[in-house]
Amino acid sequence: MISKEIFRKVRKLEIRTKGLVNNLFGGEYQSAFKGRGMAFSEVRPYQFGDDIRQIDWNVTARNEEPYVKIFEEEREQTLMLLVDISPSGFFGSKNQSKMDLATEISAVLAFSAIKNNDKVGLILFTDRIEKVVIPRKGRLHVLRLIRELYATRPSSAGTDIGMAVTYASKILNRRSIVVLASDFQAHGYEKVIKIMNRKHDLVGIRIDDPLENELPNLGIIPFLDAETGTISVVDTSSSRVRKAFKARRLQRRAELDDFFLKLHMDTVTVNTNQSYIEPLMKFFQRRINRY
Repeated sequence: MISKEIFRKVRKLEIRTKGLVNNLFGGEYQSAFKGRGMAFSEVRPYQFGDDIRQIDWNVTARNEEPYVKIFEEEREQTLMLLVDISPSGFFGSKNQSKMDLATEISAVLAFSAIKNNDKVGLILFTDRIEKVVIPRKGRLHVLRLIRELYATRPSSAGTDIGMAVTYASKILNRRSIVVLASDFQAHGYEKVIKIMNRKHDLVGIRIDDPLENELPNLGIIPFLDAETGTISVVDTSSSRVRKAFKARRLQRRAELDDFFLKLHMDTVTVNTNQSYIEPLMKFFQRRINRY
């Protein structure tokens, strides 16, 4: 049973994100994610300026005047949202958690997809597949996806990005747009990411929180690892400890950047203390400028 609080959140998010889609993202999505090709639509009489290479000579001969073939983009595509709901995603040092941010971006992309007549599906994962929603069209379907994002809680504490990507590859029968939203605090997924990136249009949404990148000076405090349950005591008053922590985080971030760059894989980095609108718009523009 879905609670009234979940329904309230879904409705509020629909209003907010549909406004963004109608005013900003809907057209950008269409331009950034091209259709699967061109399909024949109809023939019509030749007009000045038409490409003579498109003349249909059979129809021209029958009608004794030139006719040209008209082609239209095959628009319909499938957008699969692959969202990490492991416990680390429910952390947030500011006004929202990483999971809140992932949910809102997923809603924006889902509404943008159905506005352009694309199907949308959802896979929620930890170190196992937690929920699968088969791709379909329509507003009610998107509202169901959002409800699942709000209501589904992880049954496991681990994270296995490689397993989730492999599962998505198995259920997607044709080339699709796959958006992987995660904080990428896991390892061992590089090989399957490479394979997925070749087979599908893979986009990584990397979700960060500022407190995870730089320790504040709070003295001696306990740290709980949400995914292993391990508690460790850290002296955050030590500048050496803070510098070492920041250096490790920066190194990991640089390694990820280098990995995605070598794959020529599109990524967007968003932060819980900043608006996602500008990074998402820049991402769309980068893709549009490539065409």
